[in-house]
Amino acid sequence: MGIKKQITMGVMSAALGIVLIGGGTYAYFSDTETTNNTFAAGTLDLAAEPLEIINVNNIKPGDSVLRSFELQNNGTLDIDKVLLNTDYTVTDAKGDNMEDFGEHIVVEFLYNADKLDEVIYKTTLAELKSMTPEAVGESVFYPLLGEKGLPVGTIDDLVVQINFEENGEDQNQFQGDALNLEWTFTATQTAGEQK
Repeated sequence: MGIKKQITMGVMSAALGIVLIGGGTYAYFSDTETTNNTFAAGTLDLAAEPLEIINVNNIKPGDSVLRSFELQNNGTLDIDKVLLNTDYTVTDAKGDNMEDFGEHIVVEFLYNADKLDEVIYKTTLAELKSMTPEAVGESVFYPLLGEKGLPVGTIDDLVVQINFEENGEDQNQFQGDALNLEWTFTATQTAGEQK
């Protein structure tokens, strides 16, 4: 046998050996089992009722407006914190405003309508607008809701009193002006836990 035949036979023998070894790895008992798993995310659903909390006309310095509204947890997860972002725009009727109308509107967050002397937090709209939502949450909602937050299916009543502050100075620049207030409530989830 020539050298070429010997090399070819050696290569073919090696290839056959590899095929037999590779094929032999599947020659043992085996069994499989497939599981079906589900991960369903919960929902955060914070609602405010009514959506229009304050709509009042013809206010003057010294007037106050008392309104109540509800925060509802309609989701499937407990709400840990409620945050509040304040924004407003002023329509200057005569174009003569030297000051921000929001600096003259004082907001008092109250525990409930029966205890008007129990103020949770008091500030002007201008100050409220400049605060972070987290700071407002800590100042207003944490004292009201406490560590329990807003559990699933619960409703908490909030009461606000809005005062057009009478400061004893000339406030004629605000005659005919309008302030459009937008409050955005944000709910955050509770901390994750072992399930």
